[in-house]
Amino acid sequence: MKCIVIILAALLSLPLFSQNYDLTVTIPNIKGTDGEIVIGLYNNPESFPLDDKQYKKYTIEGVLFKGEYTIRDLPEGEYAVALFHDKNADKICNTNFLGFPKEGYGFSKNFRPKLSAPKFEDCKFELKENLAISIKLIY
Repeated sequence: MKCIVIILAALLSLPLFSQNYDLTVTIPNIKGTDGEIVIGLYNNPESFPLDDKQYKKYTIEGVLFKGEYTIRDLPEGEYAVALFHDKNADKICNTNFLGFPKEGYGFSKNFRPKLSAPKFEDCKFELKENLAISIKLIY
């Protein structure tokens, strides 16, 4: 009986030992404070960089954004970030007739796509401690 109680206590305390981390995303080159900054955090290669398929999505008013945003309490793992400056606050990254974004956008590891959307492998990073990344917007 004592053995069962000890095992049960050990299993219940496992969540107490799991480690979560913070990710700080800095955007050094935003043009203006109008609109919103939309940050998409992905942990699944199949969904990157699709809108509404993010692991977590954050929208910050441009006037409130101070150049960086911290995402707290993330489990250890592989992630990628896709973000854009939604200047007209219409909740979408507007594109031209060729499909290229008309609003500032960027990806983790400052990956610059050529003629197609990037792959998760191009932008992924390992979160195993508190981490700060910088993403320069492409206008």
